[in-house]
Amino acid sequence: MDRLKFATVWLGGCSGCHMSFMDLDEWLFDLAQVADVVFSPVVDTKEYPEGVDVCLVEGAVANEDNLEMILQVRRRTKVLVAFGDCAITGNVTAMRNPLGKPELVLERAYLDPSNLRPRIPQEAGIIPALLPRVLPIQEVVPMDHYLPGCPPPAARIKAFLQELIAGRTPQLNGCNISFG
Repeated sequence: MDRLKFATVWLGGCSGCHMSFMDLDEWLFDLAQVADVVFSPVVDTKEYPEGVDVCLVEGAVANEDNLEMILQVRRRTKVLVAFGDCAITGNVTAMRNPLGKPELVLERAYLDPSNLRPRIPQEAGIIPALLPRVLPIQEVVPMDHYLPGCPPPAARIKAFLQELIAGRTPQLNGCNISFG
């Protein structure tokens, strides 16, 4: 059997989903027996590779870098999983949407008179421009699966990945995964 090429990606979010993934503890050794982690914030790979079998994507699409990344990930990945509530709905990351244009949010955050040197950070090539709205991933690219939770508990992540690795389609019913 060929080894699974596995990746995780972190877009606009808090990294809680990746922390929950790390809570898989010893089961990560079992995963390493069948899969190579080819891209993740927990490894030092800089370029998202071609031919990824499964990728868990945490976070919403909030800025130009997120948009570019998710388009590349979709092109290069067979099975794409929206990993956590921000990826699925925008969740906390999208709380800026009702506030209007991103400029208004930036002005409120950075031009407060109590700041010593109030200014909006704008460094071309370093600070990505915010998109007009924060988007859940499926509004940008098609998704194959959804793994809900804020963050999804480690047990749910494990059960979900075990099904994918076994070649079965995970079925989510409420907060549980049914197998069949």
